[in-house]
Parts: sequence; C-alpha cells; structure tokens
Amino acid sequence: MIKQEILDAFNFRHACKSFNAEKKISDEDFQFIMETARLSPSTFGSEPWHFLVVQDMEKRKALSGSFWGGDGKWQTASHLVFILARKEKDMTSGSKYLDHILKDVHGIPEEAVQQMTVFLKKFQEEDYKLTSREGAMTDWSVRQTYIPLANMMTSAALIGIDSCPMEGFNREDMDNILSSEFGFDKDEFTLACVAAFGYREKEPHAKSRQKMEDIVTYI
Repeated sequence: MIKQEILDAFNFRHACKSFNAEKKISDEDFQFIMETARLSPSTFGSEPWHFLVVQDMEKRKALSGSFWGGDGKWQTASHLVFILARKEKDMTSGSKYLDHILKDVHGIPEEAVQQMTVFLKKFQEEDYKLTSREGAMTDWSVRQTYIPLANMMTSAALIGIDSCPMEGFNREDMDNILSSEFGFDKDEFTLACVAAFGYREKEPHAKSRQKMEDIVTYI
C-alpha cells in the first residue's frame, strides 16, 4: 500500500506553471515539507545549504527582475523557497563552517574532527579535484541542494500539494539582490534553485517518461 501511495505521489507531481492564488498551504503542512528538507542527506553531513522562504509579495517582486523562470509563479505560489548553496569559503576542508558542523552539529570529538578534515581535504583535492578550478567547490554544493529539493517536492506531493522547481534566473544578478535585499554574503552563498509550492489552478497534461528498459541497465 505504501509503495502505491508513493508512486501515486510521483504521478501527481508535475512542474506546476500557475497556482491558485486563493489557496494557501497551512503552517503545519509547510513545516512538514521543510522538515523533509532539513532531514535530507549531504556529503559528509555538511548541509551546504540555506533555505530562504519569501512570503512578502514586495520582496518577491524585487527578485522577479532577473528571475524570468518565476513569471506566473511567484505571483500565485503560496510559498516560494530560494535554496542557497554555500561556496568555497564555507565548504573547503578546515573551514570554520565545516568545523562547526562536525563539532557542534554532529558532536564529533576533536581528534576525530582532525582525522575527518584530513580525509575531506584528500577527497576534495584528489578524488573530486574540487580545488583544481574556480567554482568547482560551489558546483559541488549546488548539486547537493537538489537532494532536499527533490525531498520537498515529493513530500509535498504526498499530501496533495503542488510544486515547481526553477532554474530560470541570472545567477549573478540574483546573488546581488539576495545580498542587497536580504543581507546574504556573496562570498558565502549563491542561489542554486528556487521552488514554488501551492495548489494547481488547472489539471496538468498526462505525465510522459522514457520506458524503464531505455534508462536502466542490469549487469
């Protein structure tokens, strides 16, 4: 039964292009969605993200100039979530932020923290070569933000709430706005993606996907 409920949720979910502006998500339901984001996994438990929930319509309008992918959605969505990714300053091994995560969040002893920092340094520099080119570390963080994004959309669908993930924006312009309007440090954060949540205005087209045998290989 649970399996079918999950599959039903995936079939229900679609990239909602226009929401019913009169229907609002309850605080309880939205906190449930955000809790699934908070509980999402990340590499080394680093949690390289921050979630900015913009409910003020004037603030949404200020963001809309370089947010062309949000046209028709920011005006009607019940909740609008900007997912920020942490940049090199925070994500490089030995950083103050990662030290805080390991010690204060995960409660790892100092000796083990030192060992993990050495291991993480090797992972970043040698295995993934995240220090070999500018922006690679940030790209690594951005990729991880899609884990909570997916979990948020799935959990929303499970309780009958629609969503739309969006990448349609000028990142440099949006980072400048997030800095000037909301006080986020551009040396620490960049905008990874945006997710709108609410209730559909009309029914979507039938879902279409490739066949399983075309995308999965068993060896």
